[in-house]
Amino acid sequence: MKADPIYVETRMQTSLERLWEFTQTPEIHQEWDLRFNRIEYLPKETEVEPQHFLYETQIGFGIKVAGKGKSTGTHSKETGESTSALKFWSDEPISLIKTGSGYWKYIPNGSGIKFLTWYDYQTRHGFFGKLTDRFFFRPLIGWATAWSFDALKRWLEQGQHPRLSKALLFTFLLSNFLIALTWLYHGLVPKLMFMETGELEMLTASGLFTGFEKAGVYAAGIGEILFGLAFFVFGRSRLLHYLNIFGLIALGATALLAKPEVYLAPFNPATTSFGVIGLSLIILSILKFLPSAKNCKRKPDRN
Repeated sequence: MKADPIYVETRMQTSLERLWEFTQTPEIHQEWDLRFNRIEYLPKETEVEPQHFLYETQIGFGIKVAGKGKSTGTHSKETGESTSALKFWSDEPISLIKTGSGYWKYIPNGSGIKFLTWYDYQTRHGFFGKLTDRFFFRPLIGWATAWSFDALKRWLEQGQHPRLSKALLFTFLLSNFLIALTWLYHGLVPKLMFMETGELEMLTASGLFTGFEKAGVYAAGIGEILFGLAFFVFGRSRLLHYLNIFGLIALGATALLAKPEVYLAPFNPATTSFGVIGLSLIILSILKFLPSAKNCKRKPDRN
């Protein structure tokens, strides 16, 4: 069950000196990198010895994972290419990563820099640890690396601070989750589980699917569940959010024609639709400012 090492590459319109500062200064590095909440360099006795450091990551509910590492940097006067090699490890049993190594490479490319990373690590907890890493942790940390690189690119090129990028990410994830939850609930509860509470009556009153009203409600419920699940996978799709807005308007109009009095009840379709439409409008307005892991190259060139 050997997994591929993590590789991320991007190109930035900036100077090598500025990129080096933003990636090699702990206080700045921890601002843009989702993988770390704190990075601290330890004092060096001589300039030639490797730079030892401590890192810490908060994984939620007050739980932190800490580790140690060391890095060395090299610069080529001929090509201007620079490399930062590192090793890292954690002695904490809660840490899935036991030991690892990798590098950052800075390659001048015209007026900008090709910036890339490669790293791999060994896991603890035996087969369970390898299974968790292969199907959950490694894809997650690979995505976090790529997202962070794009956030750094926006900071250097456009001046968009990572704090804003992280706030936009939270807004995006929460809004998508609430939209998905709304569709999943309305597809499952009032249609598949308790259609007699009003959904069946409303479809009958509409005159649609005469003689097949129950099957129509089931089909609508399954469709809404699938549509809700789509937001977990294609949440960045503008088309999906336009469909969400159009679908809610269409469903609201159908309910109004079939049973107008439903709009007089507490928590009626209008209150639900306005809120969910608003969430899609929020997402549509922030997408162009939101960093994306897809903006980075995730596989090295095969020679």
